[in-house]
Amino acid sequence: MTDLLDQRGVPASNVDASERVADNPAVAAGSSADNRFRTHQVANQVPPLDGYDPLACDPAVADALTREGAAAALPALTETARIVGSAEGREHARLANENEPELRTHDRYGNRIDEVEFHPSWHWLMDVSVRAGNTAPPWAPDAGPAAHVARAASFYLMSQLEQGHCCPITMTYAAVPALRHNAELTARYEPGLRSRVYVPGLSEPTGKAGLLAGMSMTEKQGGSDVRSGTTVATPSGTTGDGSYTLVGHKWFTSAPMNDLFLTLAQAPGGLTCFVLPRILPDGTRNPIRLERLKDKLGNRSNASAEIEYQNAVGWRLGEEGRGVRTIIDMVSVTRLDCVLGSAALMRIALSEAAHHVAHRSAFGARLADQPLMRAVVAELGAEVEASTRLALRLAGAFDRRGASAQEAALLRLALPVTKYLVCKRTSAVVAEASECLGGNGYVEESGMPRLYREAPLNSIWEGSGNVNALDVLRAMARSPESVEALLAEVDAATGADAGFDAGVAALRAELAAPDERRARRLAELAGTCLQGSVLLRQAPSEVAEVFLASRFGDGAGWRTAGTHIASDAATAAVLARVTPTV
Repeated sequence: MTDLLDQRGVPASNVDASERVADNPAVAAGSSADNRFRTHQVANQVPPLDGYDPLACDPAVADALTREGAAAALPALTETARIVGSAEGREHARLANENEPELRTHDRYGNRIDEVEFHPSWHWLMDVSVRAGNTAPPWAPDAGPAAHVARAASFYLMSQLEQGHCCPITMTYAAVPALRHNAELTARYEPGLRSRVYVPGLSEPTGKAGLLAGMSMTEKQGGSDVRSGTTVATPSGTTGDGSYTLVGHKWFTSAPMNDLFLTLAQAPGGLTCFVLPRILPDGTRNPIRLERLKDKLGNRSNASAEIEYQNAVGWRLGEEGRGVRTIIDMVSVTRLDCVLGSAALMRIALSEAAHHVAHRSAFGARLADQPLMRAVVAELGAEVEASTRLALRLAGAFDRRGASAQEAALLRLALPVTKYLVCKRTSAVVAEASECLGGNGYVEESGMPRLYREAPLNSIWEGSGNVNALDVLRAMARSPESVEALLAEVDAATGADAGFDAGVAALRAELAAPDERRARRLAELAGTCLQGSVLLRQAPSEVAEVFLASRFGDGAGWRTAGTHIASDAATAAVLARVTPTV
């Protein structure tokens, strides 16, 4: 065999081993000549984000909580933030998504059980969120005037850690206002829903220390058109307990291991809302059959099932024929969580991107020092802060809606507007953040592909983009006072920036002549003006400058990040504000 030659053309066999090592720095770094086949040393790789503080790089959260009257929640929020940023928490998030839930229709003996088996990391995440009060504790009579804002901030943090488990958390939180249409059922179930104790597994609900609730509305033929549902509810009659038996199917039921579910069915008096426990008062299993689990794009840790009601037993919430009006109380709450979850998803994507560019070098300079990359990350940072502040502002309006007609009116219009805009923008923001990592961001180990798969979901859940844009038109028609409340909110910031003022003028023109063909344009413009207003009134001027340049400056519009110019000082301030430290 011909001897290998070293780089000088000398046969390798004639070169002393120590000389070969000395001529190769990568090998020289090894402990002996046995390392001569090492090709390189690892360098210029970004350290893991494990151990960062998600509140330190997101000061808008603490500021918004203080403004909304929830400053007392900050100590507890700090502990949740520690868990969210920890290596342990981040690893549980990964494991819960890589070890997906499995459907068990029967036990080993052939008995029908209809259960879903989850990885231990799922239960770890659920336990943390329930103990943090992210389910229904804000509905307690003694919860305090800003309980929903405090809970919103905690939910926002846990959504940055892992989104799939947040579905049953949201459903449990949102079930309470619908459940309150029946005082007896409220007394039976609400204490368990408000509990901070996580109790997995199926058993009779009133005997559990903590409960989880879900929602089951859509059917194969209807989707968002829930009035087209064909599930039939028949009064039991002979039982004397006011129950109904339900026969039919539901096309999309997430978190099917929850303890009870709100559902819609056609009763004799029309479409009606019901609550169905998985385990009946006598301890038997309600015949709610889990037919299969959905194979979804993202949200892989969370089981979503197709189900059949085979004479399942349920109890009515509200009057017969008023099902949509009853369950809409639940939908309004879940839409707020969609906004919070989308803002959180953008925030963690931004954290990953800002952390990467702070530690990675290319073409002789750190990425975070290169002007174009700085412009991209700063613009993402400003948009994320606008979304976060607006979400928490709406949570504050939710707290105050009972005592303030103005806040209630604002919420009716601003919520579908914000749900449309923030959830719609999430995919673009996460994609841009992933690109900051280059090819590394396309690899599963980076965690960015999971975020990218999650990004479209909240824009679909609780009404897709078109549904929410049309809801904006309905809110305007049914509640003209909501238009005045929204305009008052944006007008509070006029006079500070000419571009923003021009945007508000354009919004007024759209509101004055609503047209279904332009419903998306109206929702987009209204949401952007709300974001600009909250930044101008609350955020540091540098954050507002970057956002306004991208949305209301000369030639601004929905273009890619980094195509708008803000001052170097404003860009630097935003980068320093949003970059995590480990």
